[in-house]
Amino acid sequence: MTVPLRDRKYDLYFVAFLALNATVITYVVDLEQIVVADPADFDYPLWPPGPAIDLVHWWGSHYDPLLMARPPFWRMTIWIDLVFFGPFYLFALYAFIRGRDWIRVPALVWSGTMLANVLIILMDERYGVTPAPNFAIVVAANAMWLLTPFLMIWRMWHDRPFTRLAAA
Repeated sequence: MTVPLRDRKYDLYFVAFLALNATVITYVVDLEQIVVADPADFDYPLWPPGPAIDLVHWWGSHYDPLLMARPPFWRMTIWIDLVFFGPFYLFALYAFIRGRDWIRVPALVWSGTMLANVLIILMDERYGVTPAPNFAIVVAANAMWLLTPFLMIWRMWHDRPFTRLAAA
């Protein structure tokens, strides 16, 4: 029997995380880094909105020079987010709300890929060509994407994460 969301209070964290990523992070913040190839020389596109672009550029200029440099590996992580993670967030959002066990394997794949991406990015933020001026702030800003994959692995540990076995 599927356990309803009202009885899975801890899953509300995942619902909020997935909704934030499906709406704001992937298709506003990340998309900006593809449609604006050179933050020093660009015209505002139709999407994302100008204020969102300005906010991303402000963050990059003050705390995250790697975001502004946009080297090839960085752009590839953004493409992975747009092409693979974006749809995953939408399917996972549905699965977490409705309690669908079929999301288990995609969620585990997402967890490993997200961990690899974030760890590689943080290594470059610390020791790369354009290191962050305050690495602790960058780590704090990325903590949710560093910790949530571990939480997701824990949550998806069992074969049927949203199913309660019927009493005999």
